[in-house]
Amino acid sequence: MNEAFNFNEAVKELLAGKKISGKDGVLAPLVKQLVEAALEAEVESHIADEVFKGNPNRRNGYNKKQIKSCDGEFELSTPRDRESTFEPQIVKKHQTTLSDEIEEKILSMYGLGMSYADITKHIEDIYRVSLSTATISSITDKIISRVKEWQQRPLEAIYPFVWLDAIHYKIKEDGKYVSKAVYTILGVRLDGRKEVMGLYLSENEGANFWLQVLTDLNNRGVEDILIASVDGLKGFPEAINAIFPNTEVQLCVVHQIRNSIRYVASKNQKEFLKDLKQVYGAISKEAAETELDRLEEKWGSKYPIVIQSWRNKWSNLSNYFKYPADIRRIIYTTNIIESVHRQFRKLTKTKGGFPNENSLLKLLYLGIQNAQLKWTMPMQNWSLTLSQLAIFFEGRIDKALNL
Repeated sequence: MNEAFNFNEAVKELLAGKKISGKDGVLAPLVKQLVEAALEAEVESHIADEVFKGNPNRRNGYNKKQIKSCDGEFELSTPRDRESTFEPQIVKKHQTTLSDEIEEKILSMYGLGMSYADITKHIEDIYRVSLSTATISSITDKIISRVKEWQQRPLEAIYPFVWLDAIHYKIKEDGKYVSKAVYTILGVRLDGRKEVMGLYLSENEGANFWLQVLTDLNNRGVEDILIASVDGLKGFPEAINAIFPNTEVQLCVVHQIRNSIRYVASKNQKEFLKDLKQVYGAISKEAAETELDRLEEKWGSKYPIVIQSWRNKWSNLSNYFKYPADIRRIIYTTNIIESVHRQFRKLTKTKGGFPNENSLLKLLYLGIQNAQLKWTMPMQNWSLTLSQLAIFFEGRIDKALNL
């Protein structure tokens, strides 16, 4: 153990220009002394309890390790006991940083998409403490427990609107990088505020995958979804019918337009899009079907695969026509998820691939927390929209609204 902190000597060092905190600051010896005194009290209490229980335990020297704190770096002597049953609490066995402030700063910078190397440099500049990338990684890994809690948290009973869309990443698996989709599920609660309900990773989508996802939402408390807007997800309509049989599925019209134009010659695209707009921009489903017939008459022989795609998906593409403008605007596209995915891209743009799923999920989780900081208000014209939904989906939200 070190000798007592010398206040007179500390004052002299301050007057001589030595920093009060940071690397080699005058407070580092005091922090060391206070922590070691607390550890001494802990071990003495532990030994006393052991003896009281009839266990012949006793002290057994010290372990030494380097501790990094806001007030500098120092060697800490941690007392041991003969039976190795002592578990220190103020500085745990494998703990190497003493300040929550440092850890929170690291997590904050990590959540902004900074690399481990940049974080290390900033921490050294701010606190005059040098941290290895392994230490940074172990600190950011603490987010994983938060992610798991977030993934398992209870959800609302009713969501008027839910959107699903995917973003792809390279993740290392069995020694090689494979492309995996992260499916984002974004919902709007009855109070009109957005909420990311979950993130789900998969190499392949299909009815079985979606059945697992929707079962998870159901197990976490979701009882009803009025309208689900999706991007042509394989197997989704069949799966949602099994878990939420009354949910209406709206295919994303914007994605359908983008997919269609890929099969149209560049010289015809401008004219084709003008004609196609008459279909999806019509005032009613009947008017849209008339325009779809005209589109087929004009372009069907040149681009039969495009017209057939609209015909095959028409029942789920055209659901939005039955609703007034406020609801149409909300459900006809999944672009609302783009605000979340933009945050994801901002965080991951410098990452070529991820060593495992957790390394990706902890970063996306922080991205969601950043995005949700802006979701403080209900959606535009929400009171009117909710009133319209209560009419179209009679009896399904009345109880929740106390009507």
